[in-house]
Amino acid sequence: MAAGKTNRHHPLVGIDIIYLMPINFTKKISGALALCFATNMLSYGQTKISLAQAIDSALSRNIEVRQAQFNQSISDENLKLAKGAQLPTLNGSVATYRLFGRAVDPTTYQYAGTRATVAQGNLFADVTLFQGFAKMNEVKQNKYLLEANKSNVAKVKNDLTLAVLYTYLRALTNRDLLTASKQQLAIAKEELERQQKFFKVGQKTLADLSQAKSQVANAEANQTNAQNELERAYLTLAHFMERSDNTPFVLIDPPKSELDKLNTANTVPQVYERALQTNPDILIAVNRRMAYEKGVMVAQGRRSPTLSFGAGLSTSYSSNQSTLVATQVTGTVPIGVVSNTNATVVAPVYQTQAIPFADQLSNNFNQIVGLSLYIPISNGNRTNINVRKAKLDYQNALANEELTKNNLNKTIAEAVWDVHATQKKYSAAQVTFKSAVDAFRVIRDRYSVGLVNSLDINIAETDRNVAEFALIQTKYDLILKSKLIDYYLGNKISFE
Repeated sequence: MAAGKTNRHHPLVGIDIIYLMPINFTKKISGALALCFATNMLSYGQTKISLAQAIDSALSRNIEVRQAQFNQSISDENLKLAKGAQLPTLNGSVATYRLFGRAVDPTTYQYAGTRATVAQGNLFADVTLFQGFAKMNEVKQNKYLLEANKSNVAKVKNDLTLAVLYTYLRALTNRDLLTASKQQLAIAKEELERQQKFFKVGQKTLADLSQAKSQVANAEANQTNAQNELERAYLTLAHFMERSDNTPFVLIDPPKSELDKLNTANTVPQVYERALQTNPDILIAVNRRMAYEKGVMVAQGRRSPTLSFGAGLSTSYSSNQSTLVATQVTGTVPIGVVSNTNATVVAPVYQTQAIPFADQLSNNFNQIVGLSLYIPISNGNRTNINVRKAKLDYQNALANEELTKNNLNKTIAEAVWDVHATQKKYSAAQVTFKSAVDAFRVIRDRYSVGLVNSLDINIAETDRNVAEFALIQTKYDLILKSKLIDYYLGNKISFE
């Protein structure tokens, strides 16, 4: 019987689980054999890793999880910005500069033809009293976006958890298959030795010897393939866990009672109703829909007039400002000429002194308080376009929420059916394996006394090995399907 592979793919994970199909297996894997195998591995210094430990290691080191957490933190800061936008603003400024040439002195509002040093300072506060509740709705919108990003962190973690679960069970499956293939090879070699002895004394034909050699070759191929698949599963699991060293490790079997605690009694409505409350994909879709709904209100609020209240303080200083010291004329200064006589017109110059800096700040100190109303009239139809875009975003989010719920309901229905079908398949595999073992035992006894030929015993041996391998696969497949139900129910994924 030729070796082959089957692939199983879960839509939430996007990872293929590869099981090695059997060629021939000859003996049931006993609990003692599995324990011996694990003990042999541990003797070389390998550490035990449970499913929960593998999941925790992957979650704590995965880069995608950290990126999702960064996005959550950014959303948290955006929420703080939206809340801060509702608070009054308070801003101040201080400036000093030098005037040259003929310029308006900001302290006297007169033209000055001399150089002057000017200093100004102001403090202004402003608060929006009404803007169509746009800022309030923007806060609510950012709250929903934050919740959506929190759910996205949970989604990334859940998807990674499922990937680790698939790989962990894949490793356990191929480990058991490797153990069975080693047993098969040992039995096949023993049978070959017997056939060689019988052939030498003429009790068996060359065809019987060739059949025995073929069984050995098939067993060796099975062992090689099982070993390769086991190493691949361990390598993939190590990558998920982001192990920084090459320390060997061994996986811990699920307890024998695991098959007795499987989630096989849940109905589709039960699982679906629970998933609506806990499934991250649903929570993301719901929160984004509600965020876009608030986005429509924000856009509509910006159509309304904006009423603001403001108050401010300001003062200034100029080096040109001076005050009269005495009325005695100290000189004259020409200020023009008479047009008819060309006589010079002069102005008297009085004794003055510069006004001190502190006095100017006090003299020029002023206050302002008042209301302002901003009325949007026409801005290139931008406001109306933004409202229509916000409504389209909301409709799209609404459709996405409905699609997500429909897909989840279908996926859960398939998962519930699958776990029930796999449970029936596992029960049938147990019966088939027991029947195949009994049939192989009878054929082997009859072959020993020459009542059947080598082809009959090879067929019986192949059937038994196929049944054993199917039982191994179905066992772990049933555990996997049950854990998927746990996932939809929001339960922790572990074997404990």
